[in-house]
Amino acid sequence: MMTEALAADVVPIRRALISVSDKTGLVALAQALVAQGAEILSTGGSARALREAGVVVREVAEYSGFPEILGGRVKTLVPQIHGGILGRRDDAAHVAEMREHGIAPIDLVAVNLYPFERTVAASAPPAECIENIDIGGPTLIRAAAKNHDFVAVLTDPAQYEEVIAEIAARGGTTQTTRARLAGEAYARTAAYDAAIAGWFAVREGIAFPARLTIAGTRRQSLRYGENPHQVAAFYAAEMAGAPSQPGIATAVQVQGKALSYNNLNDTDAALACVAEFEGPAVVIVKHANPCGVAEAADLETAWQAALRCDPVSAFGGIVAVNRTLDGATAERIAALFTEVIVAPAADEAARAVLARKRNLRLLLTGGLPDPTAPGLVLRSLGGGFLAQSRDTGRVRRDSVRVVTQRAPTAAELADMIFAFRVCKHVKSNAIVYARGGATIGIGAGQMSRVDAARIAAWKAGEATRAATGEAAAGAEAHPAAGSVAASDAFFPFADGLEATAEAGATAVIQPGGSVRDAEVIAAADAAGLAMVFTDMRHFRH
Repeated sequence: MMTEALAADVVPIRRALISVSDKTGLVALAQALVAQGAEILSTGGSARALREAGVVVREVAEYSGFPEILGGRVKTLVPQIHGGILGRRDDAAHVAEMREHGIAPIDLVAVNLYPFERTVAASAPPAECIENIDIGGPTLIRAAAKNHDFVAVLTDPAQYEEVIAEIAARGGTTQTTRARLAGEAYARTAAYDAAIAGWFAVREGIAFPARLTIAGTRRQSLRYGENPHQVAAFYAAEMAGAPSQPGIATAVQVQGKALSYNNLNDTDAALACVAEFEGPAVVIVKHANPCGVAEAADLETAWQAALRCDPVSAFGGIVAVNRTLDGATAERIAALFTEVIVAPAADEAARAVLARKRNLRLLLTGGLPDPTAPGLVLRSLGGGFLAQSRDTGRVRRDSVRVVTQRAPTAAELADMIFAFRVCKHVKSNAIVYARGGATIGIGAGQMSRVDAARIAAWKAGEATRAATGEAAAGAEAHPAAGSVAASDAFFPFADGLEATAEAGATAVIQPGGSVRDAEVIAAADAAGLAMVFTDMRHFRH
């Protein structure tokens, strides 16, 4: 019979081992196997659940003749189980040894692991976390996956339905299915071990262990990457010990077309930026850079102010808000072609408005990410990757140093803090002009800080002309008049600072730290500017 099954590429299920932590679909799986004539071996809670459902089960301890010991830590680590899983049916020596020792083949193993990740996420004490490190489960899974020529291994209830259907249709499992399940099994045990290793590293305060393993669960296969000739997928990170955060990976898409690689990247950038602000705020992002940001008394006002900064770039952009999206704001946003809106929540009026835009994607995150929460940022290099901690730095009013003869006014200081928070999310070199809690010009990703300042000023002039229909008085000479300027890093020379003064800025916030700081401060004093140092830069490459 074994030879016939192998020749037909189908292995019938005569004996199955089921030992699962997650009982989802357990009874249906066992009933389907029994209907095909399989004997069910099981342990502990799985065996009890099956008996209660009327499924005939044989306890592993009774089958192997060896009792569970050490409080259940040793249940399946016995030759009768692992021999039955690992024995090759096409190896005469294996078959003879199995007969000699009374070991019967096991054709299917259904195991999911102790909930270590969930236990850690619940902030359980270390002793409880350690007790939820599964030993027998990964061993069974790896053994079954290794011998997938003859054994099917199930590690997720989501796999049950397909396997049940194949067994019913084919009389057993096919080689193709078993090989795929084996690959998924090894991925699961690798992610499980990565979570455990990560927890130990966090517990011991090791930010960058000698061996870093990253695991993720595929959330979405994408049509393509940044460009149509690239392939892509979206994965949710699995990092034990890191705090659970609302974000793109946890968001629910309420409506709209499938998200693309660029959509996801830009939406993440928008959400991270809007989370920086305490008051109602709106961020508009294009190509991962903010092109308009505002904080106001309500979202509708913030939207209008953010849009004024760069209405041309906002077309086809990504919009993030940090409050429940309301109907009035949704009406305003819907008037402009927008790819994605991301919000903590949306009221019924907003949903009804946006439902008219069938292709517009609406993502609801259920909350906002914490800008100060720890985490890792990864970037691939040829043959490797860089890892660094997230930029969790935040500048507050009481943490800046006034370095010029004139101190900023309260209004200037408020705008400076606002602008510097925006600057943190703009690609370097970055200059941001802001006025009244809104950006009026953003210069991003320039090789020269002077060019970034001039581009931001030009953008401010364009926004003024778009808003008024003509150049306002003095706007040509001073397009950013009455604004403050923020720089993500220090001015290496005075020319960058002078460019902001020429644009009409009255105050500047920057990290400081240049060997020419004295020269830059003198230029600010000569122009009558107020300037503060943050002693913190925000490079974003």
